[in-house]
Amino acid sequence: MNTLLKILMAIGLITATTMAQRDFVSGNNERIEPEDLDFEMGVAAIPDRALFEKLSYQGPDAGRDSYLAGIEFVKFILATPETTGGKVYFMNTKNYKGHPPFMGEVGLSRGRGRPSGVRGAICYMPRLKAPNGDSGLYIFDFQPRDSYTFEEIQSYHATLVARAPMLKGKLAFHPLEGNLDQYETDKTKYEAAKLPVYLDSDKRTNIVYLPLNLGESFGLLRIMDEDTRPSPRDIVICKTLPNQMPRMAGVISEVRQTPLSHVNLRAIQDKVPNAYINGALDKEAIMSLVGKLVSYQVTSQGYKLREATKAEVDNHFEAIRPAEGQSPKRDLSVDKISPLKDIKFDQSGSFGVKTANLAALSTFKFPEGTVPDGFGIPFHVYDAFMKHNDFYARADKLINDTELKEKRRELERALKKFRKAIEGGDMPDELNTALAKLQKSYPAKQSIRCRSSTNNEDLPGFSGAGLYDSFTHKPDEGHLSNTVQQVFASLWNFRAFEEREFYRIDHKAAAMGVLVHPNFKGEKANGVAVTEDVLYESQGFYYLNTQIGEDLVTNPDEDSSPEELLLGWYERDGQEIVRASKEASKGKSLLSDEHLTQLRDHLGTVHSQFAKLYERDPDDLKFAMEIEFKIDKADKLVIKQARPWVF
Repeated sequence: MNTLLKILMAIGLITATTMAQRDFVSGNNERIEPEDLDFEMGVAAIPDRALFEKLSYQGPDAGRDSYLAGIEFVKFILATPETTGGKVYFMNTKNYKGHPPFMGEVGLSRGRGRPSGVRGAICYMPRLKAPNGDSGLYIFDFQPRDSYTFEEIQSYHATLVARAPMLKGKLAFHPLEGNLDQYETDKTKYEAAKLPVYLDSDKRTNIVYLPLNLGESFGLLRIMDEDTRPSPRDIVICKTLPNQMPRMAGVISEVRQTPLSHVNLRAIQDKVPNAYINGALDKEAIMSLVGKLVSYQVTSQGYKLREATKAEVDNHFEAIRPAEGQSPKRDLSVDKISPLKDIKFDQSGSFGVKTANLAALSTFKFPEGTVPDGFGIPFHVYDAFMKHNDFYARADKLINDTELKEKRRELERALKKFRKAIEGGDMPDELNTALAKLQKSYPAKQSIRCRSSTNNEDLPGFSGAGLYDSFTHKPDEGHLSNTVQQVFASLWNFRAFEEREFYRIDHKAAAMGVLVHPNFKGEKANGVAVTEDVLYESQGFYYLNTQIGEDLVTNPDEDSSPEELLLGWYERDGQEIVRASKEASKGKSLLSDEHLTQLRDHLGTVHSQFAKLYERDPDDLKFAMEIEFKIDKADKLVIKQARPWVF
């Protein structure tokens, strides 16, 4: 572009649109070769990933190429397509999202007749496996209506790799609608030449990297096994997913996670990076850092791991830990065990959020039995029990022993001993009587589920998932108080104590309520659903994770095979099985069509009703609800929990 035109554009007499229109008709005769481009326009070669990132654009503004929205891409022009290894214009796509204006400026014809050069885009798919087995696949495609033969595509592939060596072993051809018929005709040639091809149906297959929680953290990189007790300053590599985990600085897992496992929910609430990295223990770049202080960063485009200094680690933890102490709301004025129908949503400060949310669920217009009937044991009962046994004085000794808190193994043993004392404590007579009355409200042979419901979980911005324990009271286990005291004791388990300690939460202000309802036995399936697609980020879909039988989605067994399913908000959008369970028939969901229809309706109700209760806009992209559900032995859909999703 000459100096006069630049001046006219700067003062607004000529716009970029005007220039594009001018160039489209006449073209710019001042041909600029790729090697002579200013970086603001583009480059002739891309040697590494860093330069690709500088040239790329990722966002909603993809213009006419709507399929590129949200994907990282660099547009290019093959100036001499007939020559393998010929000239390529790699456009600075941050500045030029469309080919025509760029072509006008560099003097490439775009007018009547066949334009000079072949126009395309290279996209980065960080989650998918590249042809060479590495994480991160690059795909290239052309104008949606263009069609090229196998021989042409093979030549273009070679040219792109020659001019962008970072694509070697990682590049695949992506045929768009105009090229699909020709691709089908040439398919055997692609297979014979082993030229990689990516189809739209492949977008959720061969996933080797999943960013479960984005962020950056610092700490000591360790491999976690059965004997490992990670500290808040450890970044752990998990060979398998543990059911319970204390606070840690970051997680790398070799097994495929779901966003609904307790490990990931803990990572979200602790704001630490968490990712599935296939073959992590076989990667030299990772293993060479084991036992060292590292910086670990998880982004939507990949992970970064490097050695860090002790000063970086210390500064990081100093910055994220609250400066002031915190005291959760604890209302002891409610002293009666109450049925769920009598508990209000705003009474979470007396019964715990889990209980208050289930009570709210029971008021929604669901078929009878969708929400289990139950009771809430308020914080007052826990407080009275602790005072009666003088357990607060014993807690003070643990809390104030600074030396003990520096010796994690000894602290863990001391807390275990304290929990044993709580489990064997003496329940005051008045409370024993109230609990016996609750127990008698159920049939003699009915097992009773006693679930933790504290003032330190299921909160917006803090889920507390997996911190506390729930127990089932069996008919032959005597007085219900025995199991209630087990739940009380779990407030003092190591992982919960360490979490409160990090966030400077007053341990004695934390309180345990108990949600009581009939125990489910012999269920056909259980699952967790979120009212947004929180993993793949597709619009207009719910995310479901389902497991056969009683194997919990949140705490799966090592050999579990959970199903991942995207369920359209509206029936017309149907559903997509992203990852099938080995327990299901081929192409079938673990859930029946009837249950999927019910879930679609119920999830819409849960989202809209809780948006009102939390005073949030239901269209807010940062608001969603998570539910836990079961298909019971009578084939009935039951919702057993609801809480805000922590973004």
